[in-house]
Amino acid sequence: MERYKKWGFGLWAVIQKETGGLIGQCGLTWQPWKEQKVLEIGYLFQRAHWHKGYAVEAAKACKKYAFEVLKAPEVCSIIRNTNIPSQKAALRIGMRPADSWIKHYKGIAMPHDRYIVLRK
Repeated sequence: MERYKKWGFGLWAVIQKETGGLIGQCGLTWQPWKEQKVLEIGYLFQRAHWHKGYAVEAAKACKKYAFEVLKAPEVCSIIRNTNIPSQKAALRIGMRPADSWIKHYKGIAMPHDRYIVLRK
C-alpha cells in the first residue's frame, strides 16, 4: 500500500480469467541496483501456473504501462542467474541482459542479472 501511495503503482494481483482465482502477482516497483534505483517489472506466480505464459502476458502489460503511462525511458527485470524460466520470460518481452551484480540475502551471496528494455 505504501508503494501505491508514494508512486501510484506496485505489484498487482494476477487473476486467472477462467477460474477467477488468484494465481500470482506482477507489477512495477523501484528496486536498488548497484548505486541507483531502477524501475523493475517483477513477477511471481504459484508453481502450478508456471510455464503457461502468464508471466509473459502480465509482464508485457506492465511494460506497456511503464512506457505509455509512466513515460519511463527503460524498465528492467532483476533475475537470479539460475532462474532460467524468468530469464526466458524477460527475453520474450524484448528485454536483453545488461549487467550483473551480487545481491546478499540473509548473508548469502546470490548473483543476479539485470535485463532491460528501452522505450522506443
